[in-house]
Amino acid sequence: MVETPQRTALRDALLRLDLAEASGSPFELSSALTAVGRCYRRMNALRAAEDSLRQALRWARASGSTDLQVDLLCELAECNCGVAEQLGDDEFRGTHAARDRARDAAFEASELARQVADPGWESHALLRISDVLCRCGDHDDAAWLQWRAITLMSGGTSLD
Repeated sequence: MVETPQRTALRDALLRLDLAEASGSPFELSSALTAVGRCYRRMNALRAAEDSLRQALRWARASGSTDLQVDLLCELAECNCGVAEQLGDDEFRGTHAARDRARDAAFEASELARQVADPGWESHALLRISDVLCRCGDHDDAAWLQWRAITLMSGGTSLD
């Protein structure tokens, strides 16, 4: 088997995961699983990516880091959206379920984003979430989140 940059990155991420498991640190486990999930996404192995990201989210919750949870929920929503697009119209139920998972992660992220300390990070997350919702066909919700993000970027406060 040919060693590609993606395979090398995945191998390195899995080694990092082994070290994180030995440490037992929720933050380290979440970070390592996120790296594994991102490697799988780059390899277009979206189901494996989703599994890794879900595990990472569980550890992020255990770590108590709101920023990490928001980032992972955005990543998970983007991944689920990719799964839906990969399945296409031929697999209606699978596509519908993947879009629902994307929406669920996106809406949870939009709620948690209110708790992050940095309004710049919140606006960045809201734009990511908005993009996912737009890809899922939820244009009104996407526009609302874009408005929230723009309001934050202009120095205002989010009024919802």
